[in-house]
Amino acid sequence: MMDTNGEGSLRGKGSLQLHPARGSGPMLVCSLAGAALLLCVPPHAHAQQARGAAAKPPPTARAQEPFDPTGYWVSLITQNWQYRMVVPGPGEYADIPMNPQAKKTADAWHAAAAIAAGQQCEAYGAAVLMRNPERLHISWQDDEMLQVQTDEGMQTRLLHFKAASGTPPPPSLQGFSTAHWILDTTVNTFGAPLGGAAGHPPYGSLRIDTSDLLPGLLRKNGVPYGADTKMSEYWDLREISPTQQWLTVSTKVQDPQYLFEPYVYDSIFQKEPDGSKWDPSPCSLTS
Repeated sequence: MMDTNGEGSLRGKGSLQLHPARGSGPMLVCSLAGAALLLCVPPHAHAQQARGAAAKPPPTARAQEPFDPTGYWVSLITQNWQYRMVVPGPGEYADIPMNPQAKKTADAWHAAAAIAAGQQCEAYGAAVLMRNPERLHISWQDDEMLQVQTDEGMQTRLLHFKAASGTPPPPSLQGFSTAHWILDTTVNTFGAPLGGAAGHPPYGSLRIDTSDLLPGLLRKNGVPYGADTKMSEYWDLREISPTQQWLTVSTKVQDPQYLFEPYVYDSIFQKEPDGSKWDPSPCSLTS
């Protein structure tokens, strides 16, 4: 029996160190597990475990996705049909909070001059791209970047989930978009998770912020937006039925040059089974 008054005494269920004889190898770190079980491990094992845990990379954006945004989607024109499906005439500015400077610019704008100057794609910039009647093809370019292509105007947006490094890209029609998932693990009143497919978080939205835009048009009758425009979007998936999915895109456009308040609109896209109806066409100010 161990002498309870000696140097090796066991007091309660704490930990102790057993000092080996000189030259007998590394010291063991020991602890009592339970009333009678003594566990001893080399100290370097704890360090290896800590290093292994710290080295585990964070999950990628693709791994965290609460819903699958990829595939082919078609616009559902549920509102403002007269401004979206038909090129509006001069002075048709309803629903856009444009200031007097924007109205003056739009009143002086002429489609023929814009076409002659090769400016047709100004009506397909990021600030209004998701408002156009079109089909989308969404795919993961890699685990941290979504690619959004449109058949109408043949535009491409890149949604970056990781911070960009190096020199910022120059302004462009589609600007620079950063994205992140807003995940919600809330459970319902019965304790069951809300929504979510197997392997996915229960619910979430995609938040996108876009800046570094070239000036463009909010409408094909000359309503402008300026170079300081910034926009934010929320994408959500709605399961209408077991075979029908809607992607809703809520957009807020802020332009200190031409808008006296944010221009807010919603767009809805319905999932298609494949790309058989994909029909790329160039930018146009007349259709």
